Amino acid sequence: MREISVTTSIAAPPQVVWAELTDTGSYGTWNPFIPELSGELREGARLRVRIVPPGGSGMTFRPTVTTVEEGHRLAWLGRLGVPGLFDGTHSFTLTPRADGGTDLTQREEFRGLLVPLFGGTLAKTEAGFAGMNEALKVRAEERGRR
Repeated sequence: MREISVTTSIAAPPQVVWAELTDTGSYGTWNPFIPELSGELREGARLRVRIVPPGGSGMTFRPTVTTVEEGHRLAWLGRLGVPGLFDGTHSFTLTPRADGGTDLTQREEFRGLLVPLFGGTLAKTEAGFAGMNEALKVRAEERGRR
């Protein structure tokens, strides 16, 4: 197993961050890592997700939503081919802070036989997490000021 995780502090309440995170139709206007995400955000639903890691090739995949906890957590499971080859459990967790802000953690656990072969790609993916988190921070903080 390999895990990557990026946490970003956002000066906006969780409900504002959640609203921006789940407004997937607007991803193309602000999200540098996931410019396209379509499908219903409900457990068991299949999504269509396009990722573009910095310095890497873009790819489109069809994960299944595994968790939707309104205002707190969104997760999905993506697979390359058959289970156990290259599986990724991707999640966004929003944690309220005492100051009224939110800590956003974007995390993915990778499992499978091919994981050791994707080290360079996973490093670029981690940079993509950081870029998306920062872009979401700017967007949520702007919305929180309106």
